[in-house]
Amino acid sequence: MLNRLTSNINLFSFVLIVALCACTNAIAQQSSCSLKIDELKDTPELLGFRVGMTLDQVKRREALVRFGRADEFGVIRTSINPHFDTRFDQARYSDVRTVSFDFLDGNLVTLWIGYESTFKWPQLDEFAANFGKSLDLRVTWQPRRSGREIACDGFSVFALIIAEGPSIRIQDEKAQNVIAARREDAAQAAEAEVFADARTKNYYPSDCLGREDIPAGAKVKFKNKEEAETAGYKLAKDCQ
Repeated sequence: MLNRLTSNINLFSFVLIVALCACTNAIAQQSSCSLKIDELKDTPELLGFRVGMTLDQVKRREALVRFGRADEFGVIRTSINPHFDTRFDQARYSDVRTVSFDFLDGNLVTLWIGYESTFKWPQLDEFAANFGKSLDLRVTWQPRRSGREIACDGFSVFALIIAEGPSIRIQDEKAQNVIAARREDAAQAAEAEVFADARTKNYYPSDCLGREDIPAGAKVKFKNKEEAETAGYKLAKDCQ
């Protein structure tokens, strides 16, 4: 009798462990996304735009979009406002307020579409759930700030309500890391820069206030102190 009871308990424990493992695996599958950006499904709600497009491809899709020059980090930001500009095809952009584009080195890395409150999925949870189905994202949206987000392999999808209308942002996170690294490199380069006085042959690091007193006509810029010293300049006494 005791042996049978022990056997039943062991069997129950085994079944419970198997069930818990299966449940854990199911939850993990629902909350993780292994898709890559080029595997993301096209959907009419994105109006034919997709992350990865070139400037020319976006221009061919919408002739009215305008691009400025890239900034020092290779970024171009622009947007169109179909709701407020009657030049746009109002049938195509029905319920679309704004479409914003961020490019890095000529490729679209962030697409953000803001819809009017009259959009077919006006509530956040409804919007996220249905947009996820349209994109074939078979994972659970996670709360982020006041919105919902799905993080995949190198990109993210973010849903948010703005001015009573839903919006979707698809962003290449690897590109964001590149931009952040370039900004950091630029900041470090600026920190390393020194200005020198051609009259006195003294140089001034970025944290030395004396550099502000150098007349414009005598100011010389070097990438760093080593470059200044190689050119024959010495650290100003006020900066020592």
